[in-house]
Amino acid sequence: MMLRHIRYLTAVAEHQNFTRAAESLRVSQPTLSQQIKQLENSLNVQLLDRSGRTVRLTDAGEAFLRYTRRALRELDAGTRAIHDVQDLSRGSLRLAMTPTFTAYLIGPLVERFRTRYPGITLSLQEMTQDRIEVALAEDTLDLGIAFAEVRSSEIETQALFVETLSLVVGNNHLRVGQQAPMTLRELEQEELVLLSNDFATRRHIDLHFRDHGVAPRIAIEVNSVSAIMEIIRRGQLATVLPEAIAREQHGLNPVAVLPAIPHRTAALLRRQGAYMSAASRAFTELISMWS
Repeated sequence: MMLRHIRYLTAVAEHQNFTRAAESLRVSQPTLSQQIKQLENSLNVQLLDRSGRTVRLTDAGEAFLRYTRRALRELDAGTRAIHDVQDLSRGSLRLAMTPTFTAYLIGPLVERFRTRYPGITLSLQEMTQDRIEVALAEDTLDLGIAFAEVRSSEIETQALFVETLSLVVGNNHLRVGQQAPMTLRELEQEELVLLSNDFATRRHIDLHFRDHGVAPRIAIEVNSVSAIMEIIRRGQLATVLPEAIAREQHGLNPVAVLPAIPHRTAALLRRQGAYMSAASRAFTELISMWS
């Protein structure tokens, strides 16, 4: 039994005539009669009484059509729902990003997306890049925003923009307003607040220090970017974070470092071969234009 069989039976029941039903369906009358007969044979029951001048449903046909009409309504509703999703009037998107991006990217990005697509429900999570890659591979996320250097072969990346790291200090720090770049040897004397080493940003910073033989004075390790920002704002410690955070956040100031910490490529992450929903495609297009 196929969907067309049900639609054909519905048309015959409505028109009580094979000729008019065939015309409404834009099929030939012999084709329609053959399809209805196939349906009766598959159910092993007579659905139509053809003995009179008009074609009528049998008792079995009445009972069967009562349920199939309900099924057709649900199928039509499902079709409309698909169209609703495709035109982005509703839907959902599961998104995650690493902590440094939540400090300066998530606000303007979500505001623009919500303005364009208010019917889309967003699920936003902050997590390390390793966890993002695992969640994408397990299909518990649609998209992630992290860095192009992925560890999993299951994850594909789309480059977005280049992120610059610098020393960041608060308004009470002696380096505020310094125009000349700080050398790594000078930075070695600073007391630093850094992310814990399970973050990609921390690993990137450690590698740069190690490559230049620098042993930083790490006073505090934190697993929260927002906590680091509060510590820096209120005291005289320093940190290493993206310059964009210092530009966006009140009370934070970037200080250039030489040799500069290598740039990183921010990227949109997704599982290779994963189905791209309309909401995922819309977000991908938006962030590509925004970046």
